[in-house]
Amino acid sequence: MKLKALVHLLGLRPKPKTYPFEVRRFDLPKDGRVEYAQWLHPRETAKTITQESVDELRRFVRPGDVAIDIGAHSGDSTVPIALALGPTGLVLALEPNPFVFPVLEKNAQLNADKTRIVPLMFAATPEDGPCDFEYSDAGFCNGGRHDGVSKWRHGHAFPLTVQGRNLPSFLSSQYPQLLPKLAYIKVDAEGYDLTILKTLAGEIAARRPYIKAEMFAHADRQQRERLFQFFIDHRYVVHKVESEGSYQGPRLGAADLMIWRHFDVFGIPEERL
Repeated sequence: MKLKALVHLLGLRPKPKTYPFEVRRFDLPKDGRVEYAQWLHPRETAKTITQESVDELRRFVRPGDVAIDIGAHSGDSTVPIALALGPTGLVLALEPNPFVFPVLEKNAQLNADKTRIVPLMFAATPEDGPCDFEYSDAGFCNGGRHDGVSKWRHGHAFPLTVQGRNLPSFLSSQYPQLLPKLAYIKVDAEGYDLTILKTLAGEIAARRPYIKAEMFAHADRQQRERLFQFFIDHRYVVHKVESEGSYQGPRLGAADLMIWRHFDVFGIPEERL
């Protein structure tokens, strides 16, 4: 752990700080001009929208499908998904962090002729109500809910209370017409992925979407095995995501989960192989 993080964990923290965004443009060979709002937080990496990432998603989803992006952040994962689904499809993009949510909102407004995105400022949680997240800096760039991980391990010293919603209840009440079209779920929740997926177990069993999830860097073997077992119990084959242009990397077994410190997995329903 860095000395600065240790100082912050001991309570010596600077005041919260907000950052603007800048709209950037990318010319894709097939999809044409795409605009993207880049968050100007100094710890935010520069995002690039590529044709390769959109084409990879099109291997698994079709125009008109519905996707859910849980932990959408500024929208760098949301925009390629929305491009793959087209203007007849829809991405529900969940991001509870009010410091980055305005950037996600802007990205939902851009490319209106090519995409349809609904930004939602809440976290997917088992029950409705406030919940506590932890972030790494006063601008609240990187963080989330770190259940079961000591603060001395994850090193995120900046608490933020956000709103949580039970996602299946929200979907059934607000978007019941979309559920039959659910084709893809992406979860990036800093080790909270399994809890979220468990809340969606009924929809996963009924709709059989493709699922991309995160093996969190600070998750131990037992936590990783539980997430892997969730996929196996729901009759999914699990692959390591090699890159945004290659989701179907090597097929994983339980013995492979500690090889890499941090990686994403891609779950394919057995019947779709």
